[in-house]
Amino acid sequence: MKKISWNHVFVALTFFVCIGVICWSAVRIDTAVTVSNPAPENDFTIVLDAGHGGIDGGCSTADGKTEKVINLNILLSVRDLGRFFGYNVEATRERDMSIHDKGVTGIRNQKISDMENRLAIFNKYGNSVCVSIHQNTFGDPQYSGAQMFYSDKNPSSELLASIMKDKFVENLQPENQRETKLCGSELYLCYFCENPSVMVECGFLSNPEEAAKLTDEGYQQQVAFTIFSGINEFVSQSA
Repeated sequence: MKKISWNHVFVALTFFVCIGVICWSAVRIDTAVTVSNPAPENDFTIVLDAGHGGIDGGCSTADGKTEKVINLNILLSVRDLGRFFGYNVEATRERDMSIHDKGVTGIRNQKISDMENRLAIFNKYGNSVCVSIHQNTFGDPQYSGAQMFYSDKNPSSELLASIMKDKFVENLQPENQRETKLCGSELYLCYFCENPSVMVECGFLSNPEEAAKLTDEGYQQQVAFTIFSGINEFVSQSA
C-alpha cells in the first residue's frame, strides 16, 4: 500500500476549495466535479457508502434537510479526492436512489434488498477499506460530535475507526470525546462487512449548531477531506 505526501494533499485541498467556489453552484448531486484518476499502483480499493437514498431520507434537520443528501454530498467529495490521488474508488450509490433489485415491491422488502446489495459491494473487493457515511440524531438537541462504529468481524476495523475518530478531533472537532463503539447486527452493513470497515456518524442533525454546519457545502467538503485523510492514514499504517 502507498503513503501519500501530505504536502500534496494540502495543495490538492486548496485546489478543491477553489474549484468548489467557482463551480459548486452549478453542480447537482449526481454530476459532481470529476478529477483525474491516475492508474493506481495496486489493486487496493476504497468502497464508499452514502447511507439511505431514494424514499429513505434518513434523519433530518428541524427545517427538513435530509440526511441522504448530506451523506451523498460528502461521499462524492471523498470519491473525487480518492481518485485524484490514484486510488480505486467504488460507491454503493452516486445519486439519490435505493439500489434494491428491480421488481421488488413494498418499502420493507426494498430496504432489505437495498442493504443486501450494499453489503455485496462492500464484500466484493478483497483488498479494500469500506466506509459508510451517516448523520446522527437524538431527542435531546444538546448532543453533538462525530462518532465511529466498527465490527469485530475484521480485526483491522477497530484501528480504522480509531484513526477516523482522531482525524475528526484533529481537523474539525477538538473537543469531541465521543466513544468509538463496537456495533451489533442492528448496523447490518458495518456488522457483516468482511473487510476493514467503519460507519462514520459525522454529527447530529438534531443539534441546531451542528446541523447548520453539516448542511453547509464548505463544511461538507471539510468532512470529506477528514474522512479521506483517515482512510489514507489507515492505508499507510497497514502497509
